[in-house]
Amino acid sequence: MKRFYTLILMTLAALGTFAQGWPEKYDGVMLQGFYWDSYADSDWKTLTNQADELSKYFNLIWIPNSGSTSDFYHSHRKTMGYDPCFWLNHNSCWGTEAELRDMIRAFRSKGTGFIEDVVINHKNGLNAWADFAQENVTGPVTGKTYKVEWDDTNYSQICSTDEANRNPNSGVAGRIKGAADTGDDFDGFRDLDHTNAKTQENVKTYLDFLLEDLGYVGFRYDMVKGYAARYTGLYNAAVKPQFSVGEFWDGNKNNVTGWIEGTKVDGKIQSAAFDFPLKYAINAAFNSGQWDRLADACLSNDPYYARYAVTFVDNHDTGRYNHNEGNAPVYGYVEAANAFMLSMPGTPCVFLPHWQKHKRAIKQLILTRHAAGIDNQSTILKAEATAEGFILNVQGSEAKLLLLCGKKAEYSTNGYQLAVEGEGFKLYISDDIDLSEVKGVADLPYHFTLPAGLKVNKGERCAFFEAPESWGNPTEISCWNWDKTANYTQGNWPGTKCEQVLTMPNGRHVYKWTMATSDKRNANNGNEGIIFSYQNGSDRVQTKDMPFINGGYYTEEGVQSTIPGVTTSIAQPHALASENGAKRQGWYTLQGQKLSQKPSQSGVYIHDGMKKVVK
Repeated sequence: MKRFYTLILMTLAALGTFAQGWPEKYDGVMLQGFYWDSYADSDWKTLTNQADELSKYFNLIWIPNSGSTSDFYHSHRKTMGYDPCFWLNHNSCWGTEAELRDMIRAFRSKGTGFIEDVVINHKNGLNAWADFAQENVTGPVTGKTYKVEWDDTNYSQICSTDEANRNPNSGVAGRIKGAADTGDDFDGFRDLDHTNAKTQENVKTYLDFLLEDLGYVGFRYDMVKGYAARYTGLYNAAVKPQFSVGEFWDGNKNNVTGWIEGTKVDGKIQSAAFDFPLKYAINAAFNSGQWDRLADACLSNDPYYARYAVTFVDNHDTGRYNHNEGNAPVYGYVEAANAFMLSMPGTPCVFLPHWQKHKRAIKQLILTRHAAGIDNQSTILKAEATAEGFILNVQGSEAKLLLLCGKKAEYSTNGYQLAVEGEGFKLYISDDIDLSEVKGVADLPYHFTLPAGLKVNKGERCAFFEAPESWGNPTEISCWNWDKTANYTQGNWPGTKCEQVLTMPNGRHVYKWTMATSDKRNANNGNEGIIFSYQNGSDRVQTKDMPFINGGYYTEEGVQSTIPGVTTSIAQPHALASENGAKRQGWYTLQGQKLSQKPSQSGVYIHDGMKKVVK
């Protein structure tokens, strides 16, 4: 199915017929092939070496801005191309331009296209605040001459409202002659004046070079709140990418769809957008148990805008655990959150660290999505929260998907078979679908190795925390733990003191929090979770809210495992009728893989049907 649609898109491109913003009925899945500072994992040669595997599951791969940067103000290894300097020179921290072209060709031969991270809201100088690089190259593929020219005398292509026009240290204060910014100001580099005809010409030249000479199939536009939506429409209408998605970072659906509508040219939408409203709902549900939020208004559950929804669980910005800006990562049930995204309409974008750590589950989820024929305009039959879970039922072109996620999500599975399961979710598909490819995924399930010697006493409410290296060795780490009915850490922030119980071989310290009977306080917070923190001078450094599992072992990335022998507070979603009308006998991993014998390795398993056992 994937190859069929890929060939259709390539044929349409050859005929000069291009998608309006994003193809309709598109069934592809995208990978964000980087995270913040992923210089080794996202090196062009590293990605090329994975072409056989990645191209089997991903139709599109979004990579970092590949243009060369200057060392002025920040080195490129600190900003990853978000301080763009060169538009036509693509020797970067990720590899040489030759390596980039080799990678694009290698994946294209296997039916997978690349999405370039296009940063045109702002620009960095070559050696100073506003001395933009003048560029002139001949494209080795097209033979065309590409020129990018800037006014370094009157600075008429920089917004007059840019901070450089006010800052006496900029060297250009009071000399910038461009128009006022048409969007939000970015205080960091020079905001480009998109009303300027020469700026528009430069952008079109740059985008044409990306598509026609380097071989990209589309763009991810960075920080599109920084300039009016009509300019994204103008550029796409001129260069005609097959795919375009804007980073309009806003949790309000109406604001995001307003930007999408704003890209129209001649009445036709020119770009999709990331579904940030869905991201906020996913966080609320999978981090804090607010399952009703998954029914919030977003792009992917709107029959009209789902075509233009690029959905995600995390990205390079939200996935930074100690980063205070923006929204937090998903700290628990990462596989369950991906199961939700990969069952929804829209075009899913998988985050590289999730793929690396949860490869088996994500492969199975993608294959199940394709087996059902789910695309970006599939119909949602049911989307309903329960007290402690969520039920999602989606109609694909080949079959239906039924997802049960959370602690408790009871629903009849008559007519369905179990396809994939993991901590906090079960995904079913119509009975008549062949799942041999799904079940044949050979990757081992994700497993976290617990340090030896950690103990939990009978009836104890507790948690363990491996402090990140950046925390050093604080004199005291505190725990804050609560649920919908009570606070279990005295009710006074920052909670109760943890005990240091272990020093790891890598030098990291492990702490244990245990609730005393007197620590319980009445509360009604509407959600549930756990936070670890310490005092660093005048600042309180803390993790984000993470879902609580009794006896859980936590890092800054969330719960990693459970201490053997602990009765957790987490139950699997419950199907009213088990698959094939009978319980499955024997031992299974949480991903549904049957074991040949009783497991010897510590972990969480399903035994004889619905019984979860922690070894």
